[in-house]
Amino acid sequence: MPLFAILTLFPDAIEPYVRSSILGLAQSKGLLEVLLVDFRDFARDRHRTVDDRPFGGGPGMVLRPEPLVDCIEWLEERHGRFRRLALCPGGSPLRQPLVNELAGEQRVALLCGRYEGFDARIREILKIEEVSVGDFVVAGGELPALLVLEAAARLIPGVLGDERSAQEDSFAQTEGGMELLDCPHYTRPRVYRGLPVPEVLLSGDHRAIAAWRRQQALERTKTIRPDILPDGTTIPDNPATNSGAAPGPAPDSPSKHAP
Repeated sequence: MPLFAILTLFPDAIEPYVRSSILGLAQSKGLLEVLLVDFRDFARDRHRTVDDRPFGGGPGMVLRPEPLVDCIEWLEERHGRFRRLALCPGGSPLRQPLVNELAGEQRVALLCGRYEGFDARIREILKIEEVSVGDFVVAGGELPALLVLEAAARLIPGVLGDERSAQEDSFAQTEGGMELLDCPHYTRPRVYRGLPVPEVLLSGDHRAIAAWRRQQALERTKTIRPDILPDGTTIPDNPATNSGAAPGPAPDSPSKHAP
């Protein structure tokens, strides 16, 4: 069973999320274990100090090396070697290939930074991978750690009700080796405020539906995230894309909509 350990100064703040919804169900089924560790417990003074002023001056406080290094060593003495990730804005961008890797790991430690960040010697001693969830700064690494945890957890077999859900997500789909965004999805009613469900989705023609979804994924990716497509990517014509509206009752009569 995969074990994810989150090293944080605020375990009480994130525990409700970790124990609920998909993550909570995965743990209750024995598919995943999540351990919250307060590294303040590894401070070496009676005041439980985990930070100090930076050498060289400047604003803010820096996390001291002793509590985090001691915490990781304690953790690995009990559970074995972890893959170690620190959540910080200066890290490598979190992308789906890394998420796929983490879903296959037996043990992952997620270190949540605070204040002005980590003493640089923590990185050197622990050989930590630094990961960023975006080009912005938040108060600490707890929310980014939850993003990493949930992204990886949903790829663990059995966690989702239907394994195809993860296989058909944005970035999981590929077209000739390219990552694609997900296609648009529709459900009832067939017509809502004058907007119909594309006719092809009601046709029962699974080959045509698959072709429409591929083309829509390509179009969305090229429009929203052209940066992840190779230069010169073209979108093939697909007659289903321009299919007319699905037949249905007038949009102003909600009670008459087809189920």
